[in-house]
Amino acid sequence: MKCDFCDKKATVFLTQLVGGKMEKVCLCDGCAKERGVTDPTGFSLAEVLLGGAPGSPGPVPAGQVAVKTGGGKTCPSCGFSLEDLQRVRRFGCSDCYRTFSAEVGQMVQGMHKGTSHAGKVPEGLMGMQVRQQRIEELREQLEQAIASESYEEAAGIRDEIQNLTEAKA
Repeated sequence: MKCDFCDKKATVFLTQLVGGKMEKVCLCDGCAKERGVTDPTGFSLAEVLLGGAPGSPGPVPAGQVAVKTGGGKTCPSCGFSLEDLQRVRRFGCSDCYRTFSAEVGQMVQGMHKGTSHAGKVPEGLMGMQVRQQRIEELREQLEQAIASESYEEAAGIRDEIQNLTEAKA
């Protein structure tokens, strides 16, 4: 990726919400130092780089600026760089995840509440699945009880199946 102000390789990537729109700027080290971007708390992207966005309500707090510097890290398998990952937001190969795990962890933590997903199941679905599995198990037991001519046991299993079926409806 190239610097937005010259044709050198960009190593500093800035993102900020300005007037409800996301503004992104890519800078090389020289342009970043020239514009005072090395201290992310001391400037506003809209004021310093964009000259103020038209229609913006005023300066945007500097705390909303995210600075990412490319460390030259590349995947040993495919040659995909950290810069490529930040630009396309996709991995080049399966080894990229291990190579960039620290950076990806920071990205995910910034976007979500945590770094692990437990998943969700619609209310009542889990109970319904457990009940259906139990009915299937009981039907197999019922067939075995009938085959072994254990009619009292079969009657008990039949009643349990009937109770579970009625509870489902």
